[in-house]
Amino acid sequence: MDVPNPTMQAGPAAGRGDRVVAARAVTRIFRRPEVGAALAAVAIFLIFALNPTSQPLWLSQAGFVGWLTQAWQFGIMAVPVGLLMIGGEFDLSAGVMTGSTAIMMGLLANNFGWNIWLCIAVSAVFAVLVGLFNGLLVVRTKLPSFIVTLATFFVLRGTSVGLVEALNANSTVVTVLNPPAGADTAKAIFGGTIGSSPAYPVALVWWLVVTALGMLVLSRTTFGNWIFAAGGEPNAARNVGVPVGRTKILLFVLTALGAWLVGTIQFTAGLSAVSEQGVGYELYYIVAAVVGGCLLTGGYGSVIGSSIGAAIIGMALQGVIYARWPSQWGFAFLGILLLFGVIVNAVTFRQAQRARR
Repeated sequence: MDVPNPTMQAGPAAGRGDRVVAARAVTRIFRRPEVGAALAAVAIFLIFALNPTSQPLWLSQAGFVGWLTQAWQFGIMAVPVGLLMIGGEFDLSAGVMTGSTAIMMGLLANNFGWNIWLCIAVSAVFAVLVGLFNGLLVVRTKLPSFIVTLATFFVLRGTSVGLVEALNANSTVVTVLNPPAGADTAKAIFGGTIGSSPAYPVALVWWLVVTALGMLVLSRTTFGNWIFAAGGEPNAARNVGVPVGRTKILLFVLTALGAWLVGTIQFTAGLSAVSEQGVGYELYYIVAAVVGGCLLTGGYGSVIGSSIGAAIIGMALQGVIYARWPSQWGFAFLGILLLFGVIVNAVTFRQAQRARR
């Protein structure tokens, strides 16, 4: 009697098993919130890399530095804004806060001759207070964060312009003509460059540091779990002991400190500030976070995805310039990316929900 060959029998079954395992691996990948951002980044890069007009500069080191220089300010802010969105809230004052903190540093250094490091410290305290104000008002009054931070936006913008014009001979630009003590070291740490031909801004290092810290907090700490819980099911989270209110207040403070960091980098780079600086950029931060996988409804998102979303914005805005297209195409790119991000987020969120059942 012939004995069946176990190897021959196991072959087809093993093949089917390998295919099932591979399919499940692909499915797991597409449940990740940052997958859509990664695919969009590759697509945007290839669009400009294959364009004959933009190709020579786009693929050069100088071109690489160009779009990274566009992207870093969006990247630093996309991380705390993304965390805040995962926590279920928005901050529409984040953009103008970058300008307000820079203006404060400029006025203190130029009009009063303060040490640059003291100016930086005072502006950081100011940012914390604004973040606390936003967070406490949202948590205590239950008002939508959209309305509260929109009011803060107008207050900060009006105050910045008013103070600059009152203390700076009706000019909205503050330039420190006689740099006080600490200016050189502050520039080296915040606003300087690394290397030459081309020079990479130190801000890129800050972007990487902020992204790494955000990833660590969200994925490896109890506070990260609280962020997801506060944005996803706040009532259920409270019932199991999650401090939802304190979590959201701290997220507003972190967003304000992110804006302070961007303002510090921009001010120390040239020892100048403009009262309108950062106005309108809060929308770019939100777009970066949404493209990166953060749901507008909260409870779901990714820090690395938000950073990739910021890189996409930098590539889109700078790539249009390299390609010599009308500047309006940059906004068209952003609109398409926003729609793409919302659709992909909905799909990946549904996949993730199915996997939990």
